[in-house]
Amino acid sequence: MSADHPETPDTAAASPAASPVASPAASPAASPVASPAASPAASPVEGTIAGTTARPTSTKADHLLRDTWIVFVRQMRPMLYRPVLLAFGMLQPILYLVLFSPLLTGLAGAEGENPWQWFVPGLFVMLALFTAGFAGFGLLPELASGAHERLLATPANRAALLLGRVLRDVVTMLVQVALVLVIVLPFGFRAPVAGALVGLALLGVLGIGLSTLSYLAAMVAKQTYVFAPIVQTVLMPLMLLSGVLLPMDLAPTWLYTLSRLNPVAYVVDAERALFAGEWGSAVGLGWAVALGLAVVALWAGARRTRRISA
Repeated sequence: MSADHPETPDTAAASPAASPVASPAASPAASPVASPAASPAASPVEGTIAGTTARPTSTKADHLLRDTWIVFVRQMRPMLYRPVLLAFGMLQPILYLVLFSPLLTGLAGAEGENPWQWFVPGLFVMLALFTAGFAGFGLLPELASGAHERLLATPANRAALLLGRVLRDVVTMLVQVALVLVIVLPFGFRAPVAGALVGLALLGVLGIGLSTLSYLAAMVAKQTYVFAPIVQTVLMPLMLLSGVLLPMDLAPTWLYTLSRLNPVAYVVDAERALFAGEWGSAVGLGWAVALGLAVVALWAGARRTRRISA
């Protein structure tokens, strides 16, 4: 073409060599960025989508602990907003301290001692017995309204729904025991630190078993008018045959033998030994009974919860 007629765009398209940038289809090597399909090594994380990072996989134990904590916090909120509920739970033990313990002076098992030194450890067990034993009442409204069934429909761990409640009951009970312990210290009650700490731990294990059994009974009864007589019928003999109020050594042979069938009686003996600074066989037996009760109760409670959610 002559110089008088410059090259038109159509002419430029007809001569690709004149283009300053090569066509990607014609010369792939000229592309400054390689195709992802052609170079998989360019992915920053092998085996994952480019630009993302791998996340650790949560285990069942992680889910159980997390969900248990969530349920525990949810159950503790009413207690934190209304701490007066703690005082109501302590009212009965304080009445026993003031009106009943002075009557124990001179009885076998309390001779030559401050009567509270013998009575208070048993009173702690009574507090655990009734605080944990009545725990199932809190579940009944949720069963009646369907709130518990809605919780079972969530992805939350089924065992955590039970463990979170039980943990709340144990913490509440231990706080009440600690407050009663502070109240009786000015009146002459004394206990070694190590024995008191182990005794509180033993009460916690007992509370786990009793609270779980209370929730299990509530899940079976489902109605207050059914649950209340069951709890009263069970708790009163457990308390009377445990030796909390009077030494079982004073009882007739048949009654003493019957008290040996009561698991709470062994925990009472262990508590009195621990708060007296003794570490004999009574302590080991009390721990064995409390641990066995807790394991059996948790197994039965978890199984019942799974059946409800099935």
